[in-house]
Amino acid sequence: MVIARHRRRMSSKGLAEAVGLTAVHVSRLENGIHEPEPETLAAIAKALGFPVEFFTGDEIDPVTKEGVSFRSMTAMKAAERDAAIAAGHIAYLLADWTAARYNLPATDLIEASEERDPARAARWLRQHWGLGEQPIKHMIKMLEAKGIRVFSLAENTAALDAFSCWRGDTPYIFLNTAKSAERSRFDAAHELGHLVMHKHGGPQQGKSAEYEAQLFAASFLMPQSDIEAKIPRALTLDQIVIAKRRWGVSVGALAYRLNKLGILSDWLYRGMLIEMGRRDYRKNEPNEMEREESVVWQKVFSDLWSKKITKDTIARELHVPIAEIENLIFGLVIRKGVSPEQRKESGPPPGLKLVG
Repeated sequence: MVIARHRRRMSSKGLAEAVGLTAVHVSRLENGIHEPEPETLAAIAKALGFPVEFFTGDEIDPVTKEGVSFRSMTAMKAAERDAAIAAGHIAYLLADWTAARYNLPATDLIEASEERDPARAARWLRQHWGLGEQPIKHMIKMLEAKGIRVFSLAENTAALDAFSCWRGDTPYIFLNTAKSAERSRFDAAHELGHLVMHKHGGPQQGKSAEYEAQLFAASFLMPQSDIEAKIPRALTLDQIVIAKRRWGVSVGALAYRLNKLGILSDWLYRGMLIEMGRRDYRKNEPNEMEREESVVWQKVFSDLWSKKITKDTIARELHVPIAEIENLIFGLVIRKGVSPEQRKESGPPPGLKLVG
C-alpha cells in the first residue's frame, strides 16, 4: 500500500481522507496491524489507481533510502524521493519478470571502494572494459551490455536527475527522461561512479561522494588524453558548442572539464558561465544530440510483441498500471511494422538470450 501511495505522492492523511478512514487506521493497515475489509481495499485501490491484486500479492524487495544514491538531495522534496524509490520497487518486479524469460547480461564491474581518486577509478574501468581513450557513442547500450539494469523515470521534476542502487550483486540505474540527452548521459556516468566507488562506502548521499561521482563521470566520458589531443588550447563558447558533440556531453560539462584541465583559464571560464546563463543553455541545451534509448528493452519488447505479449499483458501479470511499465522503459513504443526478419538482422545486444 505504501508503494502505491508513494507513487501517487499522496500522504497517509490524504489517502485516509480519500477513502473515508482515519489516518491512524490507514497507518495500521500499512503496518500490517489490521487487515482491510474487501470494500476498504477496493476503495484504496480505486483512490490510488492500482489493481486490488497489487495489494494482496507477494512482498516486493525493498529499495532502501540508505542504499540509494540521489543527486540534488537538498532540492528534492520527500514526496519526490519516495515516489522515485517506489518506482524502483516496481522496476524490481519487471526485472524479475524479464529475467525469468531472458538471460540478461551478467554484471561486469570493478570494485573501487577504496580508491579515492575518481579519475583513476574511471581509467581503471575503461581499461577493464577495453574502451581505450575514445568517446563512448552509446552510454545506455554499453551499461546494459555490462549487466547494469537501466530504467527510466518519468517523474516530471527538475529536482531529480537520477539514482542508482545495488540489489544483491545486480546494479541498477534510473534516469530522469525530462533531462536533455547530454545531461542524461552524464547522469548515467555519475551513477556508474557511485556503483563502482561507493558500493560499500556507507551513506551515498554525502557531499564528498557526490563530488567523487561527478569527477568520475567527467573523467569517464571525457578522458584527459583525448581532450588534450583534440582541444590543446582554449576555445570560444561557440566552438565548445560544436566540440561537445564528440564526447556527447553538455556545453557546460565540457567547459568545466576544460577549466579543470587548465585549458580554459578561470577568467575565461567565468565569462563563459555568464554567457551560458544569458543564452539559457542550462534549460535549452544547444546543438543537442539524439536521445539514447534502451537497447535491451527494445529487443525484449520486440520479441515479446512477436509472441503477442504486450505491455498490457505484463502490467496485468504484475498487477500494476500500464503507465508504470511505460515510465520505466523510456516510453518505448514497439512499431508494428517491424518484421521478425528486421529484428533478427539487428540482433540482440551482447548477452541477451531467451531462457530455454
